[in-house]
Amino acid sequence: MAEEVQEGAELWEDHARWWQAGFTEGADPEYEEQILPLAAQHLLGSSRVLDVGCGEGQVARLALASGAIRAVGVDPTWAQVGEAAARGGGPTYARAGAGRLPFRNDAFDAVVACLVFEHIREVDEAIAEVARVLEPGGRFLFFLNHPLLQTPNSGWIDDQVLDPPEQYWRIGPYLIEDETIEEVEKGVFIPFIHRPLSRYVNSLSESGLRLVRMEEPAPPTGFLARAAEYEAAATIPRLLFLASVKL
Repeated sequence: MAEEVQEGAELWEDHARWWQAGFTEGADPEYEEQILPLAAQHLLGSSRVLDVGCGEGQVARLALASGAIRAVGVDPTWAQVGEAAARGGGPTYARAGAGRLPFRNDAFDAVVACLVFEHIREVDEAIAEVARVLEPGGRFLFFLNHPLLQTPNSGWIDDQVLDPPEQYWRIGPYLIEDETIEEVEKGVFIPFIHRPLSRYVNSLSESGLRLVRMEEPAPPTGFLARAAEYEAAATIPRLLFLASVKL
């Protein structure tokens, strides 16, 4: 297991530039049109924000732009933390994993984790750490690739063998927790961990985080415009957003 953990960490170090080039500074329509606006909406009124798995810091910078007094980002990879610091913008950064956050209890009034927990093995420990560093009444903004509709081997099927042909969204083995290394682009391999939604919701509850809002937004216009076949799957959400409050 230790070797597998090390391999996952090395993959993220090796492919940090893939993320930085493809998902930041306006490159990705899902971030620009959907994720960042949703985060900004729910960060309003927060003053001390922690961005867990911050990558190059775009959500941490957004927190300051939304009115926070202090924003901190943590990421387990040097390549991301270094790039985040180089891009500046006001937040402070530290290298740390989600399962062991280097902050005192009740240090923040908002924590954000954006498309991070599907890459974290020790999910219960990480959610417990989020709850620990949140003050009572603080908010946890939790963005995930939709656990049902983005299950491994899920996807849009254009079945021309059937008569008449059918188009449908195939769902993989949803109830089975599974870890895979996916080739997300030629030569770029990233570890993913699938869990059913109940796994996350129960872990939130057990850590004293009460779910107050859930959203499953349709894919944004910019994403659908990338390929003609995406339009046919416009009713299939790619994103799941959960907002919870520490009791």
